Order: sequence, then C-alpha cells, then structure tokens
Amino acid sequence: MLKDLAKKANSALTRVKYGKAPEGSAPESLDQIELKTLHGEPLAPDAFKGKVTLFVNVASRCGLTPQYETLVELHERYRDQGFEILGAPSNQFMGQEPGSADEIQQFCSTSYGVDFPLLEKQDVNGANRSPLYQFLIQSDPGGGEGISWNFEKFLVDRDGEVRYRFAPAIKPDAPEVVEAIEALL
Repeated sequence: MLKDLAKKANSALTRVKYGKAPEGSAPESLDQIELKTLHGEPLAPDAFKGKVTLFVNVASRCGLTPQYETLVELHERYRDQGFEILGAPSNQFMGQEPGSADEIQQFCSTSYGVDFPLLEKQDVNGANRSPLYQFLIQSDPGGGEGISWNFEKFLVDRDGEVRYRFAPAIKPDAPEVVEAIEALL
C-alpha cells in the first residue's frame, strides 16, 4: 500500500515538473476561476461568459508577436456575434514578456491596436501554473500537455467547455481556426 502511494506521489511530481498537473487538481469549470485583468482587478464575468472565447498566451518580444494583428482582426470580425479573445501574458518562454502591466498594455495598444481584454501575467506551465491554464490543459482538447510556446490557443464554447486547441504556429485566421469559431458561433 505504501509503495502504491509513493508511486502515485512520484507520478504527480513528474507530471508537474514536466508540464502536466496532477489529475484532479485543475478547476472543473471556468466558473471556479477568478480571472483578473492585466492590472489585477477582477474581470467582469460578462466579458466572456456566454461567449465563444479564444484564450491565447501572449508575449511582446516573440517571433509570433505579429499574431496580435490577426487576433485584433479576428476579434473585430466576430465580436458582434458573441466572440471574445482573452490574452494571457506569460514570461515563461525565454523571457519574452518581461514588461510591467503598464508596459504590456502600452505595447499592445500602440503597436497592434489590441482592444480585447488582457489578463494578468501568469505562469502557463509548471508547479505555479495558473488555475486558468490548469483548466485549459486538463480539458480533453488540452490533452494534459503543457504549453509549448507563446501564442498557443484554446477555443472555448458558450458553455465554458474547451473545444479546440491550436499550436502556436497556427495563425489565428487559419482556416481550421476560423471554421471552429464559426461552428461554435
């Protein structure tokens, strides 16, 4: 019995170390997660509840940063139909999001005209992974696998269920992303 317990504990530690959270530790729904804006204030529930939402971990100094432009276009194209994008800055990939909340906001609005909500900076991998990313990763489309790089995308339906996961290199306006969004709208 002790061997089984030790084996389970070792397995859980290994999953955390390499990007997988222990089973059962992730929130079971978005309703259980308090999302905060870039400046640390609670995000109003109506910002995304009942909407098709694309969650994207973002960074200002990444080769994929120009995806902000396409994200803004996608947001503009579908927001009146109940679509939202929530950007989650993370500095976990080669320090590519080192700025303060004000610096991130300034960069995003000035350089790309970002008008969708940005969440507070957070860890998307490891032992300090945010509850949001625990939830996204432990979903069926998340597959329990850690985030590979900046601009990984998770599409959530109006009921708060994760329906799709798209790799960082897949552009926000790629046919498979647009088709998924339109199917959920």
